[in-house]
Amino acid sequence: MAKIYYDRDADLNVLKDKTIAIIGYGNQGQAQANNLRDSGCKVIVGNVKDASYEKAVKDGFEVYNIAEAARRGDIVHMLIPDEYHGRVYREQVAQAMKKGKTLCFSHAFSIYSKWIVPPPDVDVIMIAPKGPGAILRRMYEQGSGIPGILAVAQDASGRAKQVALALAKGVGLTRIGLIETTFKEEVETDLFGEQAVLVGGVPELIKAGFEILVEAGYQPQVAYFECCNELKLIVDLIYEHGIEGMMKAVSNTAEYGGRTRGPRIIDAHVRETMKKILADIQSGAFAKEWGAEGDKGSPELKRMREVAKEHLIERVGRELRKWAGMEK
Repeated sequence: MAKIYYDRDADLNVLKDKTIAIIGYGNQGQAQANNLRDSGCKVIVGNVKDASYEKAVKDGFEVYNIAEAARRGDIVHMLIPDEYHGRVYREQVAQAMKKGKTLCFSHAFSIYSKWIVPPPDVDVIMIAPKGPGAILRRMYEQGSGIPGILAVAQDASGRAKQVALALAKGVGLTRIGLIETTFKEEVETDLFGEQAVLVGGVPELIKAGFEILVEAGYQPQVAYFECCNELKLIVDLIYEHGIEGMMKAVSNTAEYGGRTRGPRIIDAHVRETMKKILADIQSGAFAKEWGAEGDKGSPELKRMREVAKEHLIERVGRELRKWAGMEK
């Protein structure tokens, strides 16, 4: 059974007199920095001089270059994109990681893949909100929070978990619940969920359904509504009531069709492909592939983005969102 922590299990006094250096003031960096500050923690920001740097200054933080922020921080929280972790750590953070410090992450990829190898006398922890930074910040301001996970990869001080719990409380995760995991479990399940289901599987299923209807002569706008737009309604029902709760909310016709035809889509062949995707994650093949892509400046990712922008489903979607007043 999963171990879940709540506000009562965490003590913010653990962070008293400690400086938390947030490295990167993007989506998660902004949310976590502001939540921690509002929880009474001392927070500084390390960022390259760009729009995010200026935003952090405008928001009232002490902002430094990354190396200086890492030097000043007792807790160094890496919230820049994964593909930059290795180089930024080696060039700007590693020299600051002295005995007694804590290195923190919100995704364990760079530790798991050994892009970062911390010294043995520092704590290495993870607190990972299970949602985007904007939602994390909004829910905190409303007096609530979002769920999260916690892990300790290295406990040099003997107090790494207490620090992680305190940080999670400051961010607002223990208001809802914080599940204890490992760096390995977090990375492998997170990458698999993204690739096979959330960011890989679902969008490809949407596009395939859309393309098949359009090729069969149906209007693209109608195909978009049926295969893409209505997905939000289904996902919201699943989020609020679970899969069976969603089944109760749809028509009997939809339920029967889904229960009888769904397994024909996600068949043995698809499951075998999903297992191969998981095996690539577990073996390190994906990390090697993504690391090589990042080192080259992500040319293939950029190419795929350009191709995807011109897909008919994107053009139709923009048209319908403008029509509905959702997009200018």
